[in-house]
Amino acid sequence: MKQTVILGNIITMDEKRPFAKAALVKDGVFAYIGGAEEARKIAGADAQILDYGENFIYPGFIEAHCHGHMAGDRAIGQANLAQAGFATNYPKYREIIKAFIAKNPQREVYVASGWNENEEYVSKAYLDEICADKPLIMTTSGGHSMLLNTKALEWAGIDAAAAKRYGYDQVHVDENGEPDGYICELPVVELMPKLPSTFEDAKNFLLEWQNIAFRNGYTAASDAGVELNNPLAFMAYHELEKEGRLKLRTYAYLLIPDNPEDPKAEAALVAEKRAKYSGEYYNIIGLKTFLDGVIEAHTGWMLEDYADKPGYRGVARFNDHDKMVALIVAADAEGLSVHSHSIGTGATHFMLDCIEDAEKITGDLDQRNVLAHLQFVADEDIQRMAKTRSIPAVPPLWTPKMPGGYDMEAAYVGEELAGNAYPIKSFFDAGANVVFHSDYPLSPMLDVKLSIYMAEKRAVPETLMPGLDTRRSNSAKESVTREQALKALTINVARQFKQEHRLGSIEFGKIANMAVFDCDFLHADIEKVAQANLVATIVDGEEVYKA
Repeated sequence: MKQTVILGNIITMDEKRPFAKAALVKDGVFAYIGGAEEARKIAGADAQILDYGENFIYPGFIEAHCHGHMAGDRAIGQANLAQAGFATNYPKYREIIKAFIAKNPQREVYVASGWNENEEYVSKAYLDEICADKPLIMTTSGGHSMLLNTKALEWAGIDAAAAKRYGYDQVHVDENGEPDGYICELPVVELMPKLPSTFEDAKNFLLEWQNIAFRNGYTAASDAGVELNNPLAFMAYHELEKEGRLKLRTYAYLLIPDNPEDPKAEAALVAEKRAKYSGEYYNIIGLKTFLDGVIEAHTGWMLEDYADKPGYRGVARFNDHDKMVALIVAADAEGLSVHSHSIGTGATHFMLDCIEDAEKITGDLDQRNVLAHLQFVADEDIQRMAKTRSIPAVPPLWTPKMPGGYDMEAAYVGEELAGNAYPIKSFFDAGANVVFHSDYPLSPMLDVKLSIYMAEKRAVPETLMPGLDTRRSNSAKESVTREQALKALTINVARQFKQEHRLGSIEFGKIANMAVFDCDFLHADIEKVAQANLVATIVDGEEVYKA
């Protein structure tokens, strides 16, 4: 039996024993939490010692909503426009894309990701100027919109007829009715899996994502729509586990089409895949749906008219009430939950209506359905989230008033709504099981320390954006405590997965996953929190990353 004694300032997230100086791990599981002398005595002379001195040890952090294959793909398979910084920079984008093309002349299709849209409208001509002889696609950071050059439009089969079929709010056209290169929502989702890729690519992208997660202190994650970026990712996870190379515990939600013809059959298919492919490190736990899009593309589903488009309330994707109720009921019968992308007030209101009606049928008040993002939420729906025991997955990293992006929000939905986005504390106050997510890589940061910082300050640290006031008008009233933030990054996410008996805190009998930082997140000055460094990441009692 392998035994390891881990020493340091341990913050357990166990309310019965919140602090300790040592943990004893036997075969990957916590066997003792307490004092250093007692841990050494129990372990014996042959035990391995991991002594982190005065550093601080936390439960392994857990990501509540991300996209693993896409993270690896963007890291090593695409031109990374995030190098241009937070602000939109079309000249810099051009340089980055040209350098990527020169470095990868063998590729059939070029993809650049991390485009931040602003008020300047660009069309296919911008990309044609960069690359005219091969398909070139530029996708936004959030992944809901793309710009295609002429060759890419031809390759994807997006012509005037396709624009009419999808609708001109999803395929923009020029004055002649021809696609101008800008697409969003459904055509984007349908195009992504068509991008050229091999099974080995998929495995390598997932391994790169695992490395990224470990380098940031994460030991488990929810992949929200495994097949979203590439259908090969589903089996790539399974193969990596069989090979013993997957160590990032992954809790997967499989993608469901909008308004499916047979919701019960969709749930049954996911349950069948769960039975066949789930294991210790890759575990299928639910279904992923899209209720709407995003505000910056005018596709967030609102209860209110868009301020700049009177009479228009966005794109309602999965909007059939009866089918959603049937899907929730069928998923519950299979022991699964439904995880929904929900940005606008209308999307969340619709979903909670459906959950309430489904719960009347099932009687199950603990299905743990997830609503992710929750940029704009009606007051009554904040309360309903807790009453239905639904999980609000919220992004503290999105709460600041970012230059350019906030101005667009305010223009589209009005200053009052834009100022009151992301009501995180309100969800806590209502009694909901709040979890934090990054939506990495669709949002370019996967960062524990900044998640804690922005949950409290709801602003960007001065060191990153000197001289800028990035606080929304609701910043003070929606700020949360450090303890709440840590729960939303650990034990609360374990509850989302129905794994709170195994993960999320440092307790006897739980899996020995930990993250070591050089900062006390509970008590240090908040500006010091923003500068914290990861020392090590531990999975099953073994170091998988050391700074």
